[in-house]
Amino acid sequence: MNSRYISAICMISIALNASAQHSPRQDWKGKTGNTLRESIPYHINYNKEASEGAPNVLWILIDDAGFGATSAFGGLVETPNIEKIANRGIRFTNFHTTAICSPTRAALLTGRNHHSVHVGLLTPAAIDFPGYDTRMPFEKATVAEILRENGYNTFALGKWHLTPVTENGPSGPFNRWPTGRGFDHFYGFHPGATDQWHPELWEDQTKLDIEPNKKHVNELLADKAIKYIANQKSGDPNKPFFLYFAPGATHSPHQVSKEWIAKYKGKFDMGWDKYREQVIDRQRKAGIIPANAVLPERNPNVKEWATLSEKEKKVYAHFMEVYAAFYSYTDYEIGRIANYLDLIGQLDNTLIVLVLGDNGASKGGGVNGAADIDNQLKGEARIDALLKVHADPELDQSVNNDYPIGWAMACNTPFRYWKTDANSEGGTRNPMILSYPKVIAARGEVRHQYGHVIDVLPTTLELVNGLVPQAINGYKQEPIEGTSLAYTVKDKNVASRHTTQYYEIAGARSIYKDGWKASTAHAIDGNRGGGGVNIAASEVAPDGSKVDFSQDVWELYNLNDDFNERNNLAAKFPEKLNELQAVFDVEARKYNVYPLKDFTAHDMPAGRTIYGKSPVVTLFPGVDNLVGVNSPLYDGRSFLVTTEVDLRGDEQGVLFAIGGESSGISLFIKDGILQLAHKVNGTIAHLESVERIKAGKQTIELQYYLSPNEGFAGTELLRINGTKVGERKIPKGQASITNNNLIDGTDVGRDQRVAVSDRYTVPFAFTGKLRKVTITYAKPSLPAGTN
Repeated sequence: MNSRYISAICMISIALNASAQHSPRQDWKGKTGNTLRESIPYHINYNKEASEGAPNVLWILIDDAGFGATSAFGGLVETPNIEKIANRGIRFTNFHTTAICSPTRAALLTGRNHHSVHVGLLTPAAIDFPGYDTRMPFEKATVAEILRENGYNTFALGKWHLTPVTENGPSGPFNRWPTGRGFDHFYGFHPGATDQWHPELWEDQTKLDIEPNKKHVNELLADKAIKYIANQKSGDPNKPFFLYFAPGATHSPHQVSKEWIAKYKGKFDMGWDKYREQVIDRQRKAGIIPANAVLPERNPNVKEWATLSEKEKKVYAHFMEVYAAFYSYTDYEIGRIANYLDLIGQLDNTLIVLVLGDNGASKGGGVNGAADIDNQLKGEARIDALLKVHADPELDQSVNNDYPIGWAMACNTPFRYWKTDANSEGGTRNPMILSYPKVIAARGEVRHQYGHVIDVLPTTLELVNGLVPQAINGYKQEPIEGTSLAYTVKDKNVASRHTTQYYEIAGARSIYKDGWKASTAHAIDGNRGGGGVNIAASEVAPDGSKVDFSQDVWELYNLNDDFNERNNLAAKFPEKLNELQAVFDVEARKYNVYPLKDFTAHDMPAGRTIYGKSPVVTLFPGVDNLVGVNSPLYDGRSFLVTTEVDLRGDEQGVLFAIGGESSGISLFIKDGILQLAHKVNGTIAHLESVERIKAGKQTIELQYYLSPNEGFAGTELLRINGTKVGERKIPKGQASITNNNLIDGTDVGRDQRVAVSDRYTVPFAFTGKLRKVTITYAKPSLPAGTN
């Protein structure tokens, strides 16, 4: 073809493309002339706008709180601000969650069942099946994505716990962080818990260093919530906002200032048995539960209060004092947000949804409760250690407290069992409050219609006149699975519309249909923590764990007559039980519940770090203090730490450190000597090199080798350029090298927060050139001789 002809075609093509690129939009109705005087402008609003008068939306989700804790639902924990919100709206008494945190949050934010959005269990427990890989589909948008399409600003504060663990780090990817799932801003933490005084905080996608911090994380969250609202309303007072406020409270660690703890001194000396009696009586009188309701029997492994020693009573009562103070203080910060909305004239125009617990009260504290004491202590020695902690107000307000299961049982009054027990009302039944004074005329009324956490999103959309677009960010949207509860607002006696709902968490499962419920408490190797039927496990899963779901024993309850599951009717109505089991199977197949799995189906420790099971982790100087899931894991594993440094001969400082508050290890140079500090429960052992370290490029190694069958816990070796310069045998029971990694995780080139060694003060930053630190996980044989 003629080159001139080709050139002409190209010129025409370029001209046509340029014309297409610069032509006005078809909906532009102005006129373009050669000059501004000859032209007529026409404004197109490219921004999505909310419907006229659209209210603000505030969702508040409390963590690990049982049905019978808050005073708003008959409990003895004083929550005046929650009560105030309830008195300006409606209390829902028959509302349910999934029985554990990540799944409840996934269901709440998407309006779909937790397996349906791939979060069938905790994020650290992810496995590669559709119901469990923790990768929420973009075809099932979050409430933030939907409301942003409806013209809202969107903010998330507090606990997220939904991003796949391996994506929680500073390298992302970030499309499943809050800012990738519809939130304009995020201020909070990713894992299931954080220290309340030294929290792991991120803003949007940036890790924050707030130390030295003196504020409780609840105050920080409330401050930021108010700041977001103030800035947003100042920028556009007519634009509504959606604010998702999810504090870490009341998940452990139960930490709050000594002033709040002092308010409850002596108030729980009557014990958990009397607490249950008082609370159920208050609930009956308030119309929260049936007037003829009866307490179920005490949960398994919970002792009768009267049989405890005086020391035990004192310790256990104080655990509840701390918990109640923590909850009351959280209520105070919720009140600050509500009061600010009132101050700026927005409270009546704000739809508030308050879910009091993402599951039932937690059994994580065990029989005796938990705090930062030596785990080797048992019996009276443990009680004495706890008394010592509780007697020190400064220490008491900061230790990692978690109350005993007796108090968890009491805080779940009037139901049986605990968090994770998806078979029980005690695991899944949580109070919910709906307040929107501008539209909801009811004041302090109670509703008993059946509801589930997936109902909150469609309820919100109906009340704010919001719509779900056919596609969001290019993804065609799949149907919402919840049922709006807005129909209950004007008619307290209307029949329930949410009539069928499945539950499943780690093999514990149940099915609700038209007031009837079938359930089974799955057992693992003959032991069911929640108090179900024990089985002899026989099936071996692919990873070698023993699982047998076929032997699980099902129970049957008519909740219409027996709302707190006291009378098992399985033997009396076997046909009804079979019918409900068939319904569960249909729902399970519909929503990705299969294959059933429990906590034996995966390596939970490996799931709690962004590094997963990687055999090698490389860290570089300047990296943030790595806490929580961002820190590599150490306990229970042999590993080799290799550091590459350039020395002149007079440098000093920390090369590598883990932990510090009560336990940890630190590799450092001081006075020309390579040293290793190993702290366990506050006791520090030091290992020093036998010779001074020389100038030049050096490869320094710490080998930590576990050998529990050799008469001692393990061996710690120091090497410089391959030559052993120090060795120490670790006594039995002293192998722990991490403490509360919510506070003080891994450091490179310094030791932040709390010093591991008493031979330096933090941060004792290394003054030489540190090129990198490599952690190699393996079980290498100890070298023969000195090398």
